[in-house]
Amino acid sequence: MITFDDVSKRYPGGQEALSHISFTLGQGELAFLTGHSGAGKSTLLKLIMHMELPSSGQVIVNGQNLARLSRRQLPYYRRQIGVVFQDHQLLFDRSVYDNVALPLQIAGFENREASRRVRAALDKVGLLHRENSNPIALSSGEQQRVGIARAVVNKPALILADEPTGNLDPGLSAEIMHLFELFCGVGTSVLIASHDAGLIAEMHHRVLVLEQGKLKDRQKGPD
Repeated sequence: MITFDDVSKRYPGGQEALSHISFTLGQGELAFLTGHSGAGKSTLLKLIMHMELPSSGQVIVNGQNLARLSRRQLPYYRRQIGVVFQDHQLLFDRSVYDNVALPLQIAGFENREASRRVRAALDKVGLLHRENSNPIALSSGEQQRVGIARAVVNKPALILADEPTGNLDPGLSAEIMHLFELFCGVGTSVLIASHDAGLIAEMHHRVLVLEQGKLKDRQKGPD
């Protein structure tokens, strides 16, 4: 699903954010990306999203070499990726339903199919009964689940999650991680950037450790 082949990223002025990174994330695999602040996690995610371009090396996602991606192809490429943010990035002037439906509206889905997908996604995260609520009325954990429903409503091949449990207590964090495991069970690949060492240790999945832009470890959880 994701292949980094000797990827480096240097910014103007000579700062090297990533140095000779190589790894592969398979279809239906969940892995964690961790490291100190400034280690390069955000840069790596931006390369996958094609928000940044590598200085050298190749990034291949779902068989697509991103260096060969045209501007016209970019919106279609990004529809393959669901993104979950730490701060949810929900619209408080719209209902839960409308927040989740937004990616489908942008993609031009007809109303009946969009409605079916939105309700299926909300049901998956346990919030179908809150579809008409305003997100501001929900708890932080519920808001994060709305964000996850929005990320998966387009049935993406890949989910990127940037510190998705950073504002949640341990119990809610475990619930969110369980949702990600469910999506892996149907073939979606998931890459989660996280500082939460305790939660990562409990999950028993592969861990990619970045240190000053270099991939220092490729820990594997027990089978």
